[in-house]
Amino acid sequence: MDSITQAVLGASIQGALLGRWQGRKALLYGAMLGTLPDLDVVIDYGDAVADMTYHRGFSHSLFVLSTLAVLLTWLIRRYRPNPDYSSRRLFLAIWLVLITHPLLDSFTSYGTQLLWPLMPVPTAWSSIFIIDPLYTLPLCIAVALGLLHGLRDKVAKAPAVALLLSSLYLASTLAGKQMAEQRVEAELARQGIQAEQIFSTPTPFNSMLWRVIVLDGADYHEALVSWLDQQPPRLERIPRGTQLAAALADSPAHARLSWFTDGVLRYDQIGERLVVTDIRLGMTGFHPFRFDFATLEDGQWRVHEQIPRLPFERGDAERLQLLLTRIWRPEVDVPLLAWASELGKPVAALNCQAEPSHC
Repeated sequence: MDSITQAVLGASIQGALLGRWQGRKALLYGAMLGTLPDLDVVIDYGDAVADMTYHRGFSHSLFVLSTLAVLLTWLIRRYRPNPDYSSRRLFLAIWLVLITHPLLDSFTSYGTQLLWPLMPVPTAWSSIFIIDPLYTLPLCIAVALGLLHGLRDKVAKAPAVALLLSSLYLASTLAGKQMAEQRVEAELARQGIQAEQIFSTPTPFNSMLWRVIVLDGADYHEALVSWLDQQPPRLERIPRGTQLAAALADSPAHARLSWFTDGVLRYDQIGERLVVTDIRLGMTGFHPFRFDFATLEDGQWRVHEQIPRLPFERGDAERLQLLLTRIWRPEVDVPLLAWASELGKPVAALNCQAEPSHC
């Protein structure tokens, strides 16, 4: 999730558990501790694929963060003891602030290595968009009340109430995910399509409209599903370019990216470049993680030693408005196929790499 959400989540947890004794400082301590796991973004792992796939690794491990909670509790008890609350309460507060960060991240589509150094496919329950105002707003209100009025009397209950509301909302997103996948599975069965894999994720900034991806051999299907839909979802068949993946068979970077994304990738030949896109994240046609993997030279693909990430657009207000309208009006046509086709068009960054003098 975004840093603001992680900060107010940590602040709310520490405020609920220690605010009675620490006052407003509990909110500050919780906000700082709640964003600590994301400091791994300052580490340069060598190239764009490594930076993506090592992020949310050791710093998001439940094992590492639990050990850190024990260490911090011991240090605080040794050098800044407070007899008003127990070591058990202090540990519980620190531990919850730390581990709820990667757990919340796991509800997004990115992928979080909860069990590092073990190597299962990173956890991506993908039931909430990386920024969701409905989740964050109650926590922001609770923190604001705590900062304005302190954590005494009834105000002290605000963080606990906010945590309850945000947790209930998070649970509701799991119900939305199940709804979307069940409707798509029913349509797949009706059309006789045998899905290799189904991946679903909410569309930007809401949990009402869902984007469902179905891997099907050399193609994939995309569908939009809203809670308010009465008709079966419309599946758009889109080429995935999997034949190009053979050129990357010996690439450790591609193997790691495939592991990290659980294979939900698309391949495009753009000019003489081979571009690999993580289609889980973002929105159809607007994906933040696209990588320039190889260059075609004398009929052979040469895989780059360091893989660059392509710049991307975040979409536009008109398309976002169309998606929001689609929630309430199922008859609205969202041109997923046209949006997806834009991934195969020339990219300015690729042209610059091939002909720097033209940029």
